[in-house]
Amino acid sequence: MKTPSKAWRKWTASFLVTVLSLSTLAACSSGGKEAAPASGAPGGAASGSDSGPYKLNIMLPTFKTTFPKDNSPVVQELNKYLNSEMHLEWVPNNSYPEKLNITLASGKLPTIMVIDSKSPSFINAARTGAFWEIGPYLKDYPNLSKANPIVLNNSSIDGKNYGIYRTRALARNGIMYRKDWLENVGLQEPKTIDDFYNILKAFATKDPDKNGKNDTYGMVISKFTGPFEIMQTWFGVPNKWGPDASGKLLPAHLFPEYMDSLKFFKKLYDEKLINADFAVMDTGKWNDPVVNGQAGVIVDVTDNAGRLEDKIHAALEKAGKDDKSKQIMDIVDTVEGPKGKKNLPTSGYAGVIAISKTGAKTEEDLKKALTFLDKLNDEKAQTLAGNGIEGTHYKKVEGGIEPIKDAAKLEGEVEGLNQMLTFLPEDRTLKVVQTPLRQKIAKVQKDAEQYIVPNPAEPLVSNVYTQKGPQLDTMISDARTKFIVGQIDEAGFKAAVELWRKSGGDDYVKEINELYEKTKK
Repeated sequence: MKTPSKAWRKWTASFLVTVLSLSTLAACSSGGKEAAPASGAPGGAASGSDSGPYKLNIMLPTFKTTFPKDNSPVVQELNKYLNSEMHLEWVPNNSYPEKLNITLASGKLPTIMVIDSKSPSFINAARTGAFWEIGPYLKDYPNLSKANPIVLNNSSIDGKNYGIYRTRALARNGIMYRKDWLENVGLQEPKTIDDFYNILKAFATKDPDKNGKNDTYGMVISKFTGPFEIMQTWFGVPNKWGPDASGKLLPAHLFPEYMDSLKFFKKLYDEKLINADFAVMDTGKWNDPVVNGQAGVIVDVTDNAGRLEDKIHAALEKAGKDDKSKQIMDIVDTVEGPKGKKNLPTSGYAGVIAISKTGAKTEEDLKKALTFLDKLNDEKAQTLAGNGIEGTHYKKVEGGIEPIKDAAKLEGEVEGLNQMLTFLPEDRTLKVVQTPLRQKIAKVQKDAEQYIVPNPAEPLVSNVYTQKGPQLDTMISDARTKFIVGQIDEAGFKAAVELWRKSGGDDYVKEINELYEKTKK
């Protein structure tokens, strides 16, 4: 293996010290095997090489406890189409940041990695030469060249792209709930925050499944902090950063509305309307309470409602109680708060797919990796990664496709492979039959764009955050959890904010505003 540069060795040594100080280090999963050297270009490579399969390691998140292995039929079909030999390094989503830090510190990186482009550790690594800047190369690839310039800017570091973004709908977030439960407790679709609370209360206290038992609760939340960030926007909290009365940008937790949202979350916890173990619940099990009939609400991306409904129907069918014509789940984009309707948007992307310089050592290797990613977004490859193999994992029917009912087979052979896709120039996967629910999801996501709250600091890259981001973020997220569960009160949260300020938070705010002023000029 080629000896790393002095700059990279220096950064690795210093970063390892930082990583070893993280309290979550012990929870990290072990690393995958080192990537084999590239030994040929995938089909359609610009080099025109006829050598063997292109060998590469890919690190990607999993949201399930089971996932496709390297020898699964879909992975093998993808390998045939791409002329590749993939080794997939799956990492549980809730421990992905920690595993990423360990992997970066090791200096032995997979060829391709799914990464949060604003992660301080990734920014440091990109700036010190661990990843290829791919922006100048994208024009040479038929699929990747269709990237949206605005989203490329949002995902850039210092104006440079060290990864190709994974396309996502802007107004994707919302509320998913059991429609049948709502009808059973005699309530209507929520219009306000109070309506939302009343639904959770009824789901916890009014026997929404009509089984005569006190065995349900309102909303399930996992380690993933997304639901809190979505719901706090309902109260008028900005999207990560927002202007104060003077026009100065401040982070969300410095706005008074943030405490209003915390008090609401604490009320849900105190009244047992959410699961008590939310702070430690594995994201891979997040959907289970809704599918199993324990909880009635999830706040997340609304397209998950269709998947939840499919799984509930499958469970009911197995028990001989299913009515396929009945709509079980429903959605709403947001609810009215003190400042009207607000919706937390995505940035138009969900992380980037980056190419490391240890996995792709030369420019020729880089081009092989880009050719692989470009061809991975052909219609055939997207269909394989997103749907599986026709006749094995789905069948074509009028109006779309019908996945098999074997959930374990789908999880073990298909689900999660779409994490590799950029969906450029568009999502080409096959769609299941568009039920009324799925038709509503598409409409709601489009209509909700009028309520999204932009983040004015989205493209800004702070050196302070690059160095201290994980520690600063942990201070606030830990204080939020402690407040919700009653370990600290409002004074305790304010003390945590003061510690945040003294630990680099004030410097972070100062730098963001300096960068923001430059962009306005």
